[in-house]
Amino acid sequence: MTLAVSLVGPERAEEVVHVIHLAFAARPTLDPPAPALDETVDSVGKSLAEHGGLVAEVDGRVIGSLLLQPQDRLVALRRVGVLPGERHHGVAAALAAHAEAVARERGFDGMVLEARSELPGTVLFWQLQGYDETFREGPHLTMMKLLPHARKLPTPEDTRALGERLAGVLGAGDLLILSGDLGAGKTTLTQGLGEALGVRGQVTSPTFVIARVHPSLTDGPDLVHVDAYRLGGTAELDDLDLDTDLDEAVTVVEWGSGLAETLAADRLELRLERAADDVRTATLRPVGRRWFGVDLGSVLGTS
Repeated sequence: MTLAVSLVGPERAEEVVHVIHLAFAARPTLDPPAPALDETVDSVGKSLAEHGGLVAEVDGRVIGSLLLQPQDRLVALRRVGVLPGERHHGVAAALAAHAEAVARERGFDGMVLEARSELPGTVLFWQLQGYDETFREGPHLTMMKLLPHARKLPTPEDTRALGERLAGVLGAGDLLILSGDLGAGKTTLTQGLGEALGVRGQVTSPTFVIARVHPSLTDGPDLVHVDAYRLGGTAELDDLDLDTDLDEAVTVVEWGSGLAETLAADRLELRLERAADDVRTATLRPVGRRWFGVDLGSVLGTS
């Protein structure tokens, strides 16, 4: 059996309503109840006609679906459902991945959805898909995933130049988490960032001092440069007491993936990968409302 996900219109409204009703009826009772069970063929058909939706099929049988709806520069995912007997087979993940492709093709910045705190398994699923909680009101959670941007960096000079361009969007209180293998260019990029920010002192790898503060020589923010390579966990990162500097500085944490995310809900995550021909690929992932509407594609030269 092969799972296929496709973009559909109002002609599939009856099948989509069938999935919505069965999927949401199988969930635990919520207070207030989810309005999904109030959907009709007419209401779903109208939504599909205006913005489209996705269906997941196996052998021509629809087993999962969702509705798409533009929301500012984001695509909202609505009424995401999988038939009860078809769960835990990757159907929802396939729908989410296809929705991301549609959002990218249509020129949106990312995706957003509503979740319920009473359904921790569902919240965890979306977190594993790269969605982050950005707002909470009672049991209602807003979760967002902004699309990553990637580009090739043929030379070290290109890596340094990317750091210089990042200085144009980073400000006091911003966190940049760098990851990648040894020699991928993390410190080179930070050097470009520091030069463009106009900070004092030569930016070098802070491996042996763990953290180094470069004060601004202008009216801009300081640069806090951290190397988490030798840290044993988040407790040791907390011992550095970085939060005293975060509000006034741009903070860069090398080797920070899996450690530094607790420092700020809004952040940029940049991964550098070096190929055999020494060409780097930079993948920049924005996290949080701070980056909504910021043209990071221009920073990477992808837009």
